[in-house]
Amino acid sequence: MSITKVTSEDQYKQLIGASKVSVVLFSAEWAEQCKQISDVMTELAKQAEFKSLQFLDVPAEDLSELSMRHQIDSVPTVLFLRAGTAVDRIDGVDVGMLTQKAKKYAGMPTTPSPAGDGASNLEERLKALINRSKVMIFMKGDRNTPRCGFSKQLIAIVNDTGVEYDTFDILTDEAVRQGLKTFSNWPTYPQVYVSGELIGGLDIIKELLEGGELKETLNP
Repeated sequence: MSITKVTSEDQYKQLIGASKVSVVLFSAEWAEQCKQISDVMTELAKQAEFKSLQFLDVPAEDLSELSMRHQIDSVPTVLFLRAGTAVDRIDGVDVGMLTQKAKKYAGMPTTPSPAGDGASNLEERLKALINRSKVMIFMKGDRNTPRCGFSKQLIAIVNDTGVEYDTFDILTDEAVRQGLKTFSNWPTYPQVYVSGELIGGLDIIKELLEGGELKETLNP
């Protein structure tokens, strides 16, 4: 078996209507991370243990109406569908989670998380990431390839200050993407931190820029 490339909505409807659980990758050729997920799905598709699943690759931009219907706002996103209904999803790159969920829907036993590997460990990881650099930006994509308009605007503004900073691509880690929203009580991205403290998102950065306070805030 291999991944089936979906080329039309009619083909998609026919495929997901099958009795098998469908593992559907919404991808884009320009997003390198999609290839990583595609490679993993290709390997899973070759294994007999996953023969009860079918693996599909949907070009998210070419079939935009389909993407909108499934609320796909970034790539890669993987949906698990049973009889045409989405029962699970993974936003971003999480190879471990992809394999675990594929095992689950193939009816295979999954490895439970180690004891204690819960909220407390995630919080410690978030703290470490926030303090990885004096100025830390959590965004869709990275400083060289922003994956959304807000992230692109923010990076352009920060670059103009000449301040050193680091970035983390939230699309590569769903636990960080969701956990940081709760940890910082800030529901959207990008998010900017200085010395471990949340400064805010694009709107706050624009306000600081207009007030002439941005460089001093980023480099106190």
